[in-house]
Amino acid sequence: MINSKRPFAVACAALLATLAWPTAVGAQPAAAWPSRAVTLVVPFPAGGGPDLLARVLADKLSPRLGQPVVVDNRPGAGGLLGASAVARSGADGHTLLLTPNTLVVSPHVLPKGAGGGLDVQRDLVPVIAPARTPMLLLAHPQLGVTDLRQLVALAGRQRGLPFATAGNGSPMHFAGEMLKQSARLDLLHVPYRGAAPAMTAVLGGEVPLLFTGLGAAMPQIRAGKLVPLAITEHARSPLAPQIPTAAEQGVPGVEVNAWFGLFAPAGTPETVVARLNQEVNAALQLQDVREKLAGAGLEPRGGTSAMLANYVKDDDARYGRLARELSIRAD
Repeated sequence: MINSKRPFAVACAALLATLAWPTAVGAQPAAAWPSRAVTLVVPFPAGGGPDLLARVLADKLSPRLGQPVVVDNRPGAGGLLGASAVARSGADGHTLLLTPNTLVVSPHVLPKGAGGGLDVQRDLVPVIAPARTPMLLLAHPQLGVTDLRQLVALAGRQRGLPFATAGNGSPMHFAGEMLKQSARLDLLHVPYRGAAPAMTAVLGGEVPLLFTGLGAAMPQIRAGKLVPLAITEHARSPLAPQIPTAAEQGVPGVEVNAWFGLFAPAGTPETVVARLNQEVNAALQLQDVREKLAGAGLEPRGGTSAMLANYVKDDDARYGRLARELSIRAD
């Protein structure tokens, strides 16, 4: 006797497998990510804090992802050119952006439409904020001041003291204008085309004061070539706990720091974003990574993608307001 139920069961199984096939195929790209080399775009020149952070992370992510992670420096327009290139790339997780929060500041100080009219919150997906670095105010030893109180007293007698920054509209420029406003000082802003030229100018005695990141400052502080006056933070940095904040020295409201964010193009699959977040968080727990970042004046952060989204939202509102209040514009 022929069993009629068996052919029917086989046919049903075949039908279910056929119906399931498109779903499996559709899920394959995210599941198979990355299928080729991952490009990590840094929208600033090689050698700075963003570049160092990118290379440290790339070195650890390559074996974890099973594909090369290549750092590509694309400077220009305050970071907007490289960021726009990433936003226009395929949303498949193979082209990413690692940038400081200059990316959020630049649209408020550059001409409208600069860098392709990028909208960070619309065109990019936050992945993780791997690190941050505090900024600080330094003086050339020949100025004869050792803390912010002494500088305020000197600037009250000697009007027009110049301070160097990485450029008009940079976070360092914001810090200088905040100091001028809070302490009611007459200081002269001297913008340079980047943090390195500004540092060179101060070391050479061209300008007596400098706002810059802790990473660039630490070697000069250790060598006695520059004197740290204040951290522009609400709290002292664990990397330099001996340097007091501006608020501790009687000048509140001078709070500027640089965080670094990893972003993907809008539309990148959530599974890819989650995997990237997981792998970067794991890399940040490695002792050698933490030591390399600390040596460069970078504080490891990490956390969720939602945390980075909040950083972007908060800084966008804050620097937009400050740019208007302090009349700050870039070149």
